[in-house]
Amino acid sequence: MQVFDSHVDTPSQLIRLRNIGIDNRHGHVDFPKLRRGGVGGSFFALYTPAEMAPDAATRYALEMISAVYDAVDDNPDYAALAFSPEEAEENGKEGLISVFIGMENGSPIQQSLPLLRTFYRLGVSYVTLTHNGDNAIADSAAEGKRWHGLSPFGKQVVAEMNALGMMIDLSHASDETFWDCIRLSEAPVIATHSCCRALCNHRRNLTDEMLRALGEKDGYVGINFYPAFLSERFLSDPADAALFDEGERVEAAFIADPGDPQRVKAWEAMQDRLETLWRPGVREIVDHIDHAVSIVGIDHVGIGSDFDGILVPPAGLEDVSRIGCVFDEMRRRGYDDEQVEKVAGKNLLEVFKRIKQKSYTD
Repeated sequence: MQVFDSHVDTPSQLIRLRNIGIDNRHGHVDFPKLRRGGVGGSFFALYTPAEMAPDAATRYALEMISAVYDAVDDNPDYAALAFSPEEAEENGKEGLISVFIGMENGSPIQQSLPLLRTFYRLGVSYVTLTHNGDNAIADSAAEGKRWHGLSPFGKQVVAEMNALGMMIDLSHASDETFWDCIRLSEAPVIATHSCCRALCNHRRNLTDEMLRALGEKDGYVGINFYPAFLSERFLSDPADAALFDEGERVEAAFIADPGDPQRVKAWEAMQDRLETLWRPGVREIVDHIDHAVSIVGIDHVGIGSDFDGILVPPAGLEDVSRIGCVFDEMRRRGYDDEQVEKVAGKNLLEVFKRIKQKSYTD
């Protein structure tokens, strides 16, 4: 069985000078860890911050694409790019990890459908419409005040992505944006890295009604590993919250100058300290899988770990090499091998095929 993860933020780490061809002491994802974890492929998300100006966001997204291409070119024994499920299957036959490309935050397309098509031609297979801020496409879960859903341009983006066979990702979208996309998209829609609001009442999580709508749309949800989306207990202790805030400041200093050895050292030490926090773990992840399956069905649930984009990982899942623990826990709860295989990655590849084939608009 191979694992396929619908969302990791590794391109940002490449910009921060991580060499993913070696087994890093710190960091959630690199090629050796992916191989040890039995990962057949991951969507490397091109994340641009909400506060970044459109021109800067476009440049940064292009730099990340280049960094992804370079990392794959530098590690031909480990990985190959994949722009379709079929290419991923061929890569697997060669023993190679597939690197897919997604875009987290649509700001780099700059209200330009030609730019959207350009990023698609460069290999971007999905766009997470927003991040933690409303943009020219749609409102986000963090704000949700500008458009009350999709903007007029955002409605054009949905239609164009349907025509291209490009996946529409509603993680980070406001509730109103979510429902606009459910109504307007002719193709299935996905939530690459979200959890269940019934288990953890966070605005980034999906309600049961949303989960049900994804299933009716023949879509997909990838369960996120970020502790704040898994359990409301995370950071409920003031001392834990203070350490987390300190961690954010140390990480920001590192991001500002990732080549400074002292900032690197401080950030690595902080990562060790952050792992002393109380964190939900494998059981809570599978609780969310269980709940999503109970609402949307076994054919529409997967994993979207958010590794490399979260300040601290869940307990027992400190990096992607340990991802098999999730599927071991599923088996302990009575899931059979076929069901585990679906959640581990088959469902993701299947929804990718459905949307890529453009059968909903042809």
